[in-house]
Amino acid sequence: MSQGKSFITSSSPPLVSAIDHCSLIIADTEKALEFYRDILELEVNDSRPDLGYPGAWLQVGETQIHLLQVPNPYSTDSKPEHGGRDHHVALKVRDLDRLVQRLEAAGLDYSKSKSGRAALFCRDYDGNTIELVEK
Repeated sequence: MSQGKSFITSSSPPLVSAIDHCSLIIADTEKALEFYRDILELEVNDSRPDLGYPGAWLQVGETQIHLLQVPNPYSTDSKPEHGGRDHHVALKVRDLDRLVQRLEAAGLDYSKSKSGRAALFCRDYDGNTIELVEK
């Protein structure tokens, strides 16, 4: 493994300071909003311009989740059973027990984190893995 030159100096702040947004591929915007808006209670950001395809922007504090209704190039047939072993987005939550009730009411499966933390993994209606961490 090659080791590149480090540009970090003690007097300079990191060039990357935060995550601005992440994007998830979805099949149906309204169905996805049932999960993100109605179950997780994320706020829809109406500033999304017309990008030539359906979707939505969701606000999570200062960060956004972009839902992209575009053809999915990834197979969902080979996803690991436990979401912690799959690529995922982790969201901080206030009340994990309340979210468990909402997931169960919606008929969505979830698995508790194997790390012992107050966290769980679930998949949205399109198979995207979401980790919910109580902090």
